[in-house]
Amino acid sequence: MERSTFVYDGDCAFCTRCAEFIERRIPTGARVVPWQFADLDALGLTEAECEEAVQWVGADGSRAAGPDAIAALLDSSGRFWRIAGGGLRFAPVRAAAWPAYRWVARNRHRMPGGTAACSLPQATRERLYGPR
Repeated sequence: MERSTFVYDGDCAFCTRCAEFIERRIPTGARVVPWQFADLDALGLTEAECEEAVQWVGADGSRAAGPDAIAALLDSSGRFWRIAGGGLRFAPVRAAAWPAYRWVARNRHRMPGGTAACSLPQATRERLYGPR
C-alpha cells in the first residue's frame, strides 16, 4: 500500500461532516474515504468493522479503529495535530475515549448533521434504499 487510509461511514451525515473537516483542516497525506467506496478487501477490512467504527490502515499495514484510528490520523498530520494524537493515546484519555466514541457512534443520528440513516445498519439501509 502506498498511502495510509482513513475509512468512515459515508452514509452517515455526521461522519461525512467530520471527514470533510479532516479534509479541510487537518494536513494529512492519508486518503479519507467512505467505506462504501473503498476497496475493503485490499484494505483488509470488513463491512462489519467499518459499520462499527472508523478505521485506519497505515501504509505500513498497521491497523486501528475508533479513537485509535483518529489518533493514527492525527499522528500522520502536522505538528499541532500530532500533539493532539499523542494526547489521545495518553492512557487515561484513551480509556475515556473508547466509551465516548461508542456513545457518539450509537447516537450519531442525533449529532449535528446526523440523519435517521446514520443509525441504520448497512443491511437495513440497503433494504430500504437499495444496494450501493
